[in-house]
Amino acid sequence: MADRVTLFIDAQNVYKGARDAFFRPQAATATSPAYRAPHPSGQINPMELGHLICSRPPPGRERVLHEVRIYTGRPESTKQPQSYGAHMKQCVAWERAGAVVFARTLRYPWDYGTNPSARPQEKGIDVQLCVDFVAGAIEDAYDVGIISSTDTDLRPAVEYVVHKYANYPRAEVMAWKSPTANRSIATHASRGIWCHYLDFTDYQMVEDAHDYNT
Repeated sequence: MADRVTLFIDAQNVYKGARDAFFRPQAATATSPAYRAPHPSGQINPMELGHLICSRPPPGRERVLHEVRIYTGRPESTKQPQSYGAHMKQCVAWERAGAVVFARTLRYPWDYGTNPSARPQEKGIDVQLCVDFVAGAIEDAYDVGIISSTDTDLRPAVEYVVHKYANYPRAEVMAWKSPTANRSIATHASRGIWCHYLDFTDYQMVEDAHDYNT
């Protein structure tokens, strides 16, 4: 029987990770202007990502995609109306494709809007992902849980499942592969954890090039 796979996606980390891995800015030279990849570069279709990962299981295993859960910070509509509108369009697209979206409103510093360097931050979304990952293992909600993120704050959840259960459920991770990509959670873990490394060709297979700002 095929293993049931649930994919847990840290949306902002996966997006920024893809940009770091495949779309690094280029400084101006004597023969070419500076270049920064357009905003959609780095976006992924979460369901396509899940299907791609399931199509490449570790040796001797068979897998089926059971669920894709995507965790994201949500802009405040009154503070960032354009970003909020684009975010909501993207969430609707994810849900229509079959993913389950978990969103938490961004936290804004007191001087946001007056201080150009003040930036909103995600708060609590990584904790929710960790709690859901561990709870899913305890409740037998998946046979294989895969975290798509290189955020080392998520490492304890992966290690808990690895240490708690001998065979099933299994905890695995996903990371982009390039000379400029962030290191996988698996490289920081206390014991071997299977990592699904995806390169630029793989990224192109799951890319979402739609500009949700339009």
